[in-house]
Formats: sequence, C-alpha cells, structure tokens
Amino acid sequence: MSPWWALAGFGAAVAVAALLGGLGVAGTADEYQSLKQPDWAPPSSVFGPVWTVLYAMIAVSGWLVWRRTGWSSALNFYAVQLVLNAIWTPIFFGFGQYGLALIDIVVLWVMIGVTVWKFRPVSRAAAGLLLPYWAWVTFATALNASIWLANR
Repeated sequence: MSPWWALAGFGAAVAVAALLGGLGVAGTADEYQSLKQPDWAPPSSVFGPVWTVLYAMIAVSGWLVWRRTGWSSALNFYAVQLVLNAIWTPIFFGFGQYGLALIDIVVLWVMIGVTVWKFRPVSRAAAGLLLPYWAWVTFATALNASIWLANR
C-alpha cells in the first residue's frame, strides 16, 4: 500500500472519531454552559480548534508507526484509545452520563499512555506527537471529574 494512502486511512479513522464527537456535541453548547463548572473550565468554543490540531497529530502518529511496522500490536492499543475517544462525547453529552464518561476518559488516559509507551521504541516522533493529546486528556479528565461531582 502506498504510504500516502495509509496516511489517508489514518486520517479517515481519526475523522470518524472526530465526527462521532462532533455529532455528540451538536447543539450542546447551551447544555455545557448550563452545567455547574469549575472556574477554570474553558468556553465551549475552545474545544473545536484544540481537537482539530490534536486529531491531526494523532493521525500522523499512527501513520508513522505503521510505516515502520505495518499493523502491529502497538497499533492495536492506538485503535482502542481511538474508540474510547470516539465514545466519550456521546456518553457525556448524548446520554448525560458524566460518571460513566469519567470512567471512559480514565481508561482512555491509560490507553494513551500505553500507546505512547508502545510507540516510543518504534518512533520517538510518533510517541511525541501523542504527548499534547495525553496532556489535554489529563485536563479533560479533571474537568469531567469536576463536572460530575458538581452536577450529581
């Protein structure tokens, strides 16, 4: 397979995760604003631009590992974290299950860490591209926990 087609495939996989998230938050800005939130919670307009950059980095990261190994066990972890990422938004916004969303995002955080650990020996660049994502999910986990506790 051409490496460029593979990059397009990784981009498509990440786009599907993003699309699920986008569908999950469509029309929820008012809901987000109505929740009791910590003072440090960003406005809903911040999330789209941040996630756009992160999703691009996630796609390139997976592609870099694929170029070196083909589909490998490291990419299995990558796929799992991408699925966990995709389902968080519908759980949180679509179903309003903030506690279940917290469980999902904690497992997501762990899986991102495992993916970084698995990617590092294959491609330090690929592992490095996931670090801002991991940092943002750390922040999002704290925000999810705070919102869950304040809105129970």
